[in-house]
Amino acid sequence: MNQYQSENITDLGKALLCVQRTVQRATKDAENPFTKSWYASLNSVMDACRDALIENGIWLCQYPVPVEQPNSLGLVTKLTHAESGQWQSSLAVVPLPKADPQGMGSAITYARRYALTAMLGMVTEDDDGERAKIGRKSTLRPKLPVVAPESQKGEQRNSSTANNISAPSNRPPASLENLPPLEGVTYQQVTAQDGRPYIIATGNTQAKKELLTGSGFRWNPQRKLWWKYVDVA
Repeated sequence: MNQYQSENITDLGKALLCVQRTVQRATKDAENPFTKSWYASLNSVMDACRDALIENGIWLCQYPVPVEQPNSLGLVTKLTHAESGQWQSSLAVVPLPKADPQGMGSAITYARRYALTAMLGMVTEDDDGERAKIGRKSTLRPKLPVVAPESQKGEQRNSSTANNISAPSNRPPASLENLPPLEGVTYQQVTAQDGRPYIIATGNTQAKKELLTGSGFRWNPQRKLWWKYVDVA
């Protein structure tokens, strides 16, 4: 038997074919501070494929394993067809950036997103690592809105060198009326540099992250906030 798959994967293959028909393109929602390029975070990759996997009866499991290479981490990604029990897996070996819990966590996150996108045939607009190596500029991405303190809002409206982000009006926009009322969570609509309106959620958001995700919000780890485009359901 092949160590990376069950003896028969006919049913699994049919289910994965349906997954690939419906899986979404992973959005590049995070910025690499070293290469100044954008990439799809693990959250974005999971958001793009989670529903497709569940709807087609595919159980996803990713877990670290020991490997012979020194200062390296092994990560198994396994796809199991719940009905037939057929499975397929891969082993990714990545070097640890440093030998401590933070280094392990970083390596696991990195391996999880690359291994999963490879197994499901997922794509993003470009690869952050390869573009940085060959010196190509990454695709320009709209910056997420930043709400300035009250003392600076007047200066932003009158300054041509500001971030071109308009402050929320006192009257809630109509786009906020359809959002779920969550205790401890406040919504604000702002306009980013690309002119496209965003909605950001602030307050006790971590306790409501599942409800926010279900409403189309995404978590940005750099800005530490939940956000979504106004026109995203």
